[in-house]
Amino acid sequence: MTEAAAATKTKAPKKAKVSAANATKTASFPYAVIRSGGKQYRVAKGDMILVEKIEIEAGQTWSAEEVLFLAKAPGQFTIGKPVVKGAKVSFEVLQQTLGPKVLIRHARRRQSSQKTLGHRQQLTRILVKDITG
Repeated sequence: MTEAAAATKTKAPKKAKVSAANATKTASFPYAVIRSGGKQYRVAKGDMILVEKIEIEAGQTWSAEEVLFLAKAPGQFTIGKPVVKGAKVSFEVLQQTLGPKVLIRHARRRQSSQKTLGHRQQLTRILVKDITG
């Protein structure tokens, strides 16, 4: 084996550099992490997301007060314990919709017994209007 071939085998792959300068290019500020329907969502102004059904008609506004994390700029963030006090995210409800159909099939082997069920989760499409806090 030549020296050049041995040198190429021992080189470690380069890792991507992560810095605050790169964070501003990939993330829009301010952004927040909210909790809705037992799930957590990362949202920024102008984002449109689907959450579990909220009992509000389309066209009305809704505000999430369970803000778990709030980032105002690179390096300026607040972590809630468990929620950030005084932080609020305002949404506009766009529509009530259904998720994709999920098929559930039960079969017992060697019994000729089968059952198929379907489920479509009720969802609400919301648009992030404002993040305060």
